[in-house]
Amino acid sequence: MSLTPSSMIDLGSPLPAFRLPDPEGNEVSSEEFAGRPLVVAFICNHCPFVQHIADGFATFARVYQEKGLAVVAINSNDFHSHPGDSPARMLREARQRGYTFPYLVDESQEVARAFEAACTPDFFLFDREHRLAYRGQFDDSRPSKDTPVTGEDLRAAADAVLAGQAPDARQKPSMGCNIKWK
Repeated sequence: MSLTPSSMIDLGSPLPAFRLPDPEGNEVSSEEFAGRPLVVAFICNHCPFVQHIADGFATFARVYQEKGLAVVAINSNDFHSHPGDSPARMLREARQRGYTFPYLVDESQEVARAFEAACTPDFFLFDREHRLAYRGQFDDSRPSKDTPVTGEDLRAAADAVLAGQAPDARQKPSMGCNIKWK
C-alpha cells in the first residue's frame, strides 16, 4: 500500500468545469451546482484508504446535503488496469454504501488532471462562488491507525463555508493511494 499526499493546490482556485457520466450513463455537470457550496471527492472502490472512510463519508454527505452542501464523487482510476474500479463495481459500491451523491466516471482522467488530484481519497471544497476553500484530508484516521473516522477536518471546513466564512487555512493533505493513471 503506497502512500501519496494530495497536491494542495492554491486556496481560492476556481472550480474546474466538468461533465461526466455516472456508471449508468447519466451525465452530471459542474454547472448543476452553481451558487451552492460543493465538495468534490476523488475516490475509488479498491483503495484501502477510501474503504476506511467510505461509510463515514457517506454519512457526512447525507448530513451536509441536508444543510445545503452539494457533494459529488469522481473515480479517475484506470479501470481497464484496475477492474475493481469499473463502472459496474462503482454502481455496486454506491448502492452498498448508500451514497446519496453522484459517483462519476472520469475515464479520460482529464478532470483529475484539471483538479490536480493526486490520491484517493482527495477532497476539494468550493464556496458558493466556486472558489477553493478547503483541500485536504477527511480526518486524521488512517487504515493503520486506531483513530476513529470522524470527518472532523472536512466537517469543520464545510461548517465554515456554509456559515459564509473561510475555513482555517492550516489544512493537512489527504493521504491515500495514488490515482491509477493510464
